[in-house]
Amino acid sequence: MSAVRSGYIAIVGRPNVGKSTLLNALIGEKISIVSRKAQTTRHRITGIRTDANAQYVFVDTPGFQTQHTNALNRAMNRGVTQALSDVDVVLFVVEAGRFGGKDKTVLDLLPVDKPVILVVNKIDQIKDKASLLPFVADVGGRRDFAAVVPVSAANGKQLDELLGEVRRRLPHEELLFGEDELTDRSSRFIAAEYIREKLFRLLGDELPYATTVEIEKFEEEGELKRIFAAIVVDRSGHKAIVIGKGGETLKRIASEARQDMERLFGGKVYLEIWVKVKSGWTDDERLLRSLGYE
Repeated sequence: MSAVRSGYIAIVGRPNVGKSTLLNALIGEKISIVSRKAQTTRHRITGIRTDANAQYVFVDTPGFQTQHTNALNRAMNRGVTQALSDVDVVLFVVEAGRFGGKDKTVLDLLPVDKPVILVVNKIDQIKDKASLLPFVADVGGRRDFAAVVPVSAANGKQLDELLGEVRRRLPHEELLFGEDELTDRSSRFIAAEYIREKLFRLLGDELPYATTVEIEKFEEEGELKRIFAAIVVDRSGHKAIVIGKGGETLKRIASEARQDMERLFGGKVYLEIWVKVKSGWTDDERLLRSLGYE
């Protein structure tokens, strides 16, 4: 029997409970994009952490969509369901002090034959710490959880305790990935996600949900990466907003995304971005597949 433990861990929860922040904190790198807006994550993102005793392969899932309004949401839900069927451990993430109908919807979907750890995130935002105990007792009593761990993904609190609980439940297996690998996603995919994150951060509330990013060319010359990307929008009116007055918004998106890429890739990046209109892309199954949605 291998002394090392390795396995897959799904991170699930309703939108905006901090799943992507938790993944990045556990890995120690920004693999999954984050923003204050709900439903930023659209794809399953895998982040890998390897230490002396274990390899944790975390799968960050989109927040489960309770409104099946279009093909994009259906594709995202398939990603969540598939992730749950393929893993060894499930982290069910809730926000400290908040448990509503959407949380319960996700809880009801969790497999009965896998260990599920309840992760109570954002404990740093609770002013009255005494109120945390009855909340944890209430949510913790809703099913037979393998463990309950309150954490702050943003501040790194209790993450070692969480890793310990996960490790105990991973199978004795040899490493699934190389020791230095951080994700099974390609550099091309990460580049697109970094650009998409800037759309969520720099545009209004609604527009980012009607946009996606297509990497049209990704070239490597030694340490230099040349990346040519199209931001896909639903309407021509959206195009003008993404570009901004005098091209300022698009320049800022490109500049901030390029800095993130250079940090992660460890080298210079030449990034060129433009905007194109593909009407109805969020409800076109064929187009969604071409953009990488499963």
